[in-house]
Amino acid sequence: MAKLSERDVCTKLITPALAAAGWDIQTQVREEVSFTKGRIIVRGKLVTRGKAKRADYLLYHKHLPIALIEAKDETHSVGDGMQQALEYAAALDVPYVFSSNGSGFQFHDRTGQATPIEQTLALNAFPAPADLWVRYQSWKGLAPAQVDVVLQDYFDDGAGKEPRYYQRNAINAATEAIARGQNRILLVMATGTGKTYTAFQIIWRLWKSEQKKRILFLADRNVLIDQTMVNDFRPFGPAMAKLSTSSKTIERADGSLVDLPLAIDKKRRIDPAYEIYLGLYQAITGPEDRQKLFREFSPDFFDLIVIDECHRGSAAEDSAWREILEYFGNATQIGLTATPKETSYVSNIHYFGAPVYTYSLKQGISDGFLAPYKVIKVHFDVDVEGYRPKPGETDKHGYEIDDRLYNEKDFDRTLVIDDRTQRVARWISEYLKQSGDRFQKTIVFCVDREHAARMRQALVNENADLVQQNPRYVMRITGDDPEGTAQLGNFIDPESRYPVIVTTSRLLSTGVDAQTCRLIVLDREVGSMTEFKQIVGRGTRVHEDTQKYYFTLVDFRKATNHFADPDFDGEPVQIYKPEPDDPPVPPDDGDSPGVDDDGNQLPIEPGEDEITLIDNNPVYPPPPGGGSGPKKFYVKERPVTVLLERVEYLDDAGKLVTESLRDYSRKAIRRHFASLDDFLRRWRSAERKDSVIAELAEEGLLLAPLQEEVGKDLDPFDLICHIAYDQPPLSRRDRANNVRKRNVFAKYGAQARVVLEALLEKYRDEGVVSDLDNVRVLEIPPFNAMGTPLQLIKQFGGKAGFEQAVREVQNALYAPLDESA
Repeated sequence: MAKLSERDVCTKLITPALAAAGWDIQTQVREEVSFTKGRIIVRGKLVTRGKAKRADYLLYHKHLPIALIEAKDETHSVGDGMQQALEYAAALDVPYVFSSNGSGFQFHDRTGQATPIEQTLALNAFPAPADLWVRYQSWKGLAPAQVDVVLQDYFDDGAGKEPRYYQRNAINAATEAIARGQNRILLVMATGTGKTYTAFQIIWRLWKSEQKKRILFLADRNVLIDQTMVNDFRPFGPAMAKLSTSSKTIERADGSLVDLPLAIDKKRRIDPAYEIYLGLYQAITGPEDRQKLFREFSPDFFDLIVIDECHRGSAAEDSAWREILEYFGNATQIGLTATPKETSYVSNIHYFGAPVYTYSLKQGISDGFLAPYKVIKVHFDVDVEGYRPKPGETDKHGYEIDDRLYNEKDFDRTLVIDDRTQRVARWISEYLKQSGDRFQKTIVFCVDREHAARMRQALVNENADLVQQNPRYVMRITGDDPEGTAQLGNFIDPESRYPVIVTTSRLLSTGVDAQTCRLIVLDREVGSMTEFKQIVGRGTRVHEDTQKYYFTLVDFRKATNHFADPDFDGEPVQIYKPEPDDPPVPPDDGDSPGVDDDGNQLPIEPGEDEITLIDNNPVYPPPPGGGSGPKKFYVKERPVTVLLERVEYLDDAGKLVTESLRDYSRKAIRRHFASLDDFLRRWRSAERKDSVIAELAEEGLLLAPLQEEVGKDLDPFDLICHIAYDQPPLSRRDRANNVRKRNVFAKYGAQARVVLEALLEKYRDEGVVSDLDNVRVLEIPPFNAMGTPLQLIKQFGGKAGFEQAVREVQNALYAPLDESA
């Protein structure tokens, strides 16, 4: 009797065993659960998804996944699926893991509480739901009163939306920690992975279980508060209000309009009747006592505070956020961040504690939830060689330029070369034109607001045709520009075409959900790893409706050197290590402001490479003859040219590699097939040749763009042999002629030979004979003109004879040349 397939094992053996053990198949058991999206793979113009990770069985206690089963067919042993099961269980945070081939179960207890940790069970000995749940409670140390909080349902919108696996992990980790009495919680989740939705589900469960009754959600951008209220937090309804005196009408994601409810009246009196408050921290505090609106609440008013983007200074001792956190010190506080700020002076981890859950940018890209990216590094001659003025040279305003060597750190900060600005704008504009889509949402990060204004003007001049159609095609969005700032909502709205290109300095570097941003341009240094991760995060959101699956990062200032930093996307590192008698807060060491992200001592006075934040007006040079000299020199007539452009790819390990697609493909093929003999054995043994191609595609190797780069009309077999193993390639025409020389068709009748000759012609014109043994090919031209499929396969003695004949053609096509002569 034939061995049972994996699906047969599941249907006929595993599922009945679960039912017999007391598991409710309808409510507690889910089969074939895909929990990742599959990595997005970009090769040239071709974008695909890799295979999603899928658990064969997940077993639940209410909404908590507590057990995972990996099934194998009967040709495998009972424990053959265990290593894969353990990998999936680690990602899903599932404690009890099983592997089965239908003859029994191999059981692994990831909690370490069982003795032995791994054991083999009979098919009828699968643990009952109550057994595993008791073990789970013991492992987590949950008292009966805490169980109600842990098991509180998620919010269900009725449309089938549920948390992704990593969001579920974060929600459960935070909820369980709070149920056990932990009052400082840190969640680290990469930009674009749904921190706000995760926060909503945490708050919802704690609020519905009455564990927390009054909640404050803090952010530092009005747009974040407004969009949160009308989208993710919308289910809170009338229990929610904004801590603001300014009424506002906001458009929801579904297009409907809503007036935000306010908790503060015009006399700045607070309405204490609400349960969920959302506030802009700048709006409820300030340097003067009259501005500290949060003090209108009693210190015990809130029992939960959630701080969005908590890396933006909230853990610094003198920050406005920290003042609010200390005032409500008895409340449970949850910090949300993509990039925990860690220096010896400021430490979010020290304040909140180690993250209860971390989901990194690298993991998000690997899972396919975040968009991958390619990096283009552009080097100008003046950036590489530097600029030194001639003796006595003056700028265009008549100032004598200080005699020293200026480099890219100085450009647009202390010295402006107009032609450099124009060259950047021209490069960006040419890129958009050559891409075929001049309406790609684009952010250009500049040194300061004045640089952003000049860059906007340069981009307007380079795109005069589109600006004439709509002046909002290019806009500057900076804190001092109300017209530009008013367009921020339109820029991030996928439904709004304008603005297309925006220039900014820092306003768009964090917290702005620019889902459709496809191009990020760095024309300023980014010294902080925290800010660099945030900038990269502006492009990592996937937007399937507009087919935005990847983005491009263009670097004019070597900012992407951060990719080589071991801290990029690594685990957060705690630098401040207090001894038992030291204060819990990192101290201010007198005159020393501490160290930078690289561990170097910061100067007492601000350096040239620092940007002043408390400055509401751009600095322009005074007219010649007055003052002590300009803040910037403006160089005239200095041509700038591109020295080098370099494209870098993300490889299958998530690392940036600088190499041609040909070199990358050669390495990828050789990793899969160590030698030419290995590849030939696999190719010749494969009944369907496209299965070999599919194997390589799952590892990120796609042959279409490689074929385009090689520029030859090669069969995939020859393309692989040529690229990876330096074999001389044959054209498809040559291979087809070799089959004719071997007279492979001689043993067939006249009509059958006509069919096989047509198949050979189809191969010559279209490529590999991957599915030509499928009789459905006989339904299309030219075969449908020869007769019905049934009539044609009769010439081969039936379907099996037809398939055998095609396999003989394939074998002849790929036979060594000495056998083909």
